[in-house]
Formats: sequence, structure tokens, C-alpha cells
Amino acid sequence: MHLWQLIFYVSCGLVFYNYAGYAVIVFLLNKITGNRQEAKDDPGFRPSVAFIVAAYNEEDVIKQKIVNSLEQDYPRDKIEFIFITDGSSDNTPLLITQSPGIRLLHRPERSGKSAALNRAVAEATQDIIIASDANTLLNKDAVKNIVRHYRSAETGGVAGEKKVLSANTGAEDVGAGEGLYWKYESALKKLDADFYSVVGAAGELFSLRRTLYEPLPHDVILDDFVLSLRVAQKGYRIRYEPDAYAMELPSFSMKDEQKRKVRIAAGGFQAIGMLTPLLAFWKYPRLTFLYVSHRLLRWTLSPLCLILALLANAALLPAGTLYVVLFAAQAGFYGISLLARLFPTIRNRIKLAKLAYYFTFMNLSVILGFFRFLRGRQSATWEKAHRTPQPAPGD
Repeated sequence: MHLWQLIFYVSCGLVFYNYAGYAVIVFLLNKITGNRQEAKDDPGFRPSVAFIVAAYNEEDVIKQKIVNSLEQDYPRDKIEFIFITDGSSDNTPLLITQSPGIRLLHRPERSGKSAALNRAVAEATQDIIIASDANTLLNKDAVKNIVRHYRSAETGGVAGEKKVLSANTGAEDVGAGEGLYWKYESALKKLDADFYSVVGAAGELFSLRRTLYEPLPHDVILDDFVLSLRVAQKGYRIRYEPDAYAMELPSFSMKDEQKRKVRIAAGGFQAIGMLTPLLAFWKYPRLTFLYVSHRLLRWTLSPLCLILALLANAALLPAGTLYVVLFAAQAGFYGISLLARLFPTIRNRIKLAKLAYYFTFMNLSVILGFFRFLRGRQSATWEKAHRTPQPAPGD
């Protein structure tokens, strides 16, 4: 009985710590120490920028991306737009060549996004690299708001904000759960950045000093995550800029969203193997603390602990009313998740069902991603998730 109690309480404790406990600790430490990232805009500080977009068969959205990119409020003589379309077999390269102000890099062979970024950065000569996905639209001040952080020599990179828009199509409300998740992630990024550094930028919008960019192996899946943490490993900080945001529509269906999440999870396990030096707590005390608390547990122990907590709770049912109540709470939570899976209307209308479903969905995707990683079946070249149609560009 004591063993089951140990398993139960340790599992519950780790899950709570990963999703909320560490954030409370960081919040309190920031309050005590007064940690707060600040970066004011200086009109006289306008370093040169290479704005890179890696696009694969994006003919449906590339015109909007081009218009949106050229609308950035930044001196045109200080920014170069580089679009790389290696492997694209549709009209994406042609549409880019028809757009003045955009430099196109294209090869017929497809090697994946990491290879494309390596080639694009090698062609760039600017001080700052800003990378953005082809299927996202940025606010007009995004580049300016990112660049202001580089006035500090401690800044090695900047993570922008990701906003998931509502599709309003009457189809599955995928964006509702994903949007809630990213609001939660944004709050954690703010805490992490104030404490020390963001632990992993999102590929929709991230930036690095060009001199700190390390070419990645072509099989890397989470290029943005690995690049940003390698910069942090060198002693630089990855700042967070909520006023530079990438707007993206959700996946068309939960099936498409699951493919994306499983791929990300498989890439997460690959990244853990590449970033083992970050486990040296004595070298990177604050960075290691954030990396383990925010990322490593999310991809490793937390999904396992959810299973162990349920099994241990079932074994403890004869031990008293407390465990009966706790088991009923767990069973009810997963029961709501199952109902939300079977009946999308429930998760679209009831917030608790939406939260329960997306939480369960994410952790299941991590487990599936782990087995995909073990099988070595995840390629660096990706199968695009089907997304809802992009709205007209605008702020």
C-alpha cells in the first residue's frame, strides 16, 4: 500500500509542478528579486535584418505573406526579405519571382526546413535573422519590436508571440483548445524571460543574432527549439516579445492537429538527445531549471505520471474515502475528455470539456510521438497539416 501511495503522490506532484508549480515558484522569485525584462524602442537603433521565410508548396497563402511582410514598419534599406522554396512543386516560386522586393532561393530537391534555413542564413549578411512561417501573418511593428531587444549585448535571440485565430467556419473548433493552450504558454514565456530566458522559441516567429546561428543537421525536426536553446547555452538570453506576434489559423480538424502534435512530440524527444549538455545544472543553473521544469518534464515524465496516478489511485481504492473521491475526479476528467472527443459540440460550448479534452489530447500525442521517435519514422521533411483558409491580410 505504501508503494502505491508513493507512486500516486509523486506522480500527482510532478504533474502539478510541471504545469503550475514551477510557474508559481518563478513568479514569486521574480517578485522578490524584481526580475523584469525591459526593452525600449530607440529610433536610432536599426540594425540590418534578414527576414527569412521557408515555404513549401504554399501557393494558397504566399501572396498574402508577401504583402504582409512588405508592410513591416522598418527602414527598407535595413531589411532584406529572403523566401526559400526548396522542393516546392506548385506555383509558390513563380509567385515570389513576380513580387518586387523579395529575394527567392529555390532548388528542386527537398531537404526539409532545417536545410532550407541553413542555406538561407548562409546567404544572409545582415546582423539579425528573423524567421517566420509562410502561413502566418505578422503585425506591422513585429520586426521593430523584436529588434529593440538587441540593444542589450546579453540578448542572443527573441521569441515572438503566437496567436491562434478563430476559424469561424462551423467546422471542428480546433482553434479554441489550441488558442487556450498558447495563452497559457505565453504566460509561461513571460515568466521564464523575466527570470532568465525563454526556453525554446516557436517557429512562427523567432529571431537570432546571425553570428550565433549554428547550421543544423538536416534531420532536425524542431529547428526553432534547438537553435534558440543552443544560443541560450552559450550564455545569451532569449527574450520574449508579445508585441511581435504571428497570427495563424488552426488546423482544419483534430486529425490534422494530431498529426502536427505527434510530429512535434517526436521532434521534442530528438531535441532532448541533442541538448543533453543543458542537464549540467552546475553550468547553467537558471537555464537548466527552466528547461527541465517547463520542457523536459512536459515531454517525458508528465504523460507517464498521468497514467501512473490513475493506476495507483485504482489500487488505493480500498484505502479510504479520499482515494475514492480522487479516483472519481480523475475518471470524471477523462470521461469528460472522451465525451468531448465523441461529441464536438460539447467541447465547443463547455469550457471545462474543452480544457479536459485538449489536455488529454496533448499528452496522448506526446506518447504517440515517443513511439514514433523510437521507431525512427519521423522525417525532417513534413507533411503539411490541412489548415482552414487564410483570411485576407490585415492588422
